[in-house]
Amino acid sequence: MANRDKFFDETRQSSKKPNKSGQFRIIGGQWKGRKLKFYEVEGLRPSLDRVRETLFNWLQSDIRGARCLDLFAGSGAIGIEALSRGSTHVDFVELNKKAVRQLETNLGLLDADDGNVIHIDAKQFLEKENRAYDIIFIDPPFHKGLAQEVISKLAQTNLVQEDTLIYLEMEQDLEVEIPQGWELLKDKKAGQLQYQLYKKIQ
Repeated sequence: MANRDKFFDETRQSSKKPNKSGQFRIIGGQWKGRKLKFYEVEGLRPSLDRVRETLFNWLQSDIRGARCLDLFAGSGAIGIEALSRGSTHVDFVELNKKAVRQLETNLGLLDADDGNVIHIDAKQFLEKENRAYDIIFIDPPFHKGLAQEVISKLAQTNLVQEDTLIYLEMEQDLEVEIPQGWELLKDKKAGQLQYQLYKKIQ
């Protein structure tokens, strides 16, 4: 009977789903072509290669030397791309513990000392942080109403100063109220998402 119980215990354990992981590829810069793992957790979806390529074409004259914030960092694909292309510092804000651990591992593999992972809810981060950034990436989980809430909170902070660039990635056809003084520079759609680049002009 003991052996039978042991068999069923082992069967139940083996039937548990393991942590799934995927890969994303760094598109350009010093780590171009490097592939890194990420945990497949709910709401986490690395930006598509073609979307990141377009984004960093938009930012090619601004990214070098920039201080960046990657809100809802997830896999860290956008922030790591920024570091690869010459950003001097990126703060990665992510709530999921497994995603945080993998992001820290990936930054270690790259010897990316200028990447700082902050394990906190994005909205709480906005309430406590007050240092300005040159570029802010906002890529929240879809269908949770977070895009509007976060950009509204962000507009009330000191993180956005004149000439700060704000990248917003969200589900297609979602309408959000853009804060006063944010000028739309670029706007594009791909598949089920839309992505936009704004500049704080006043």
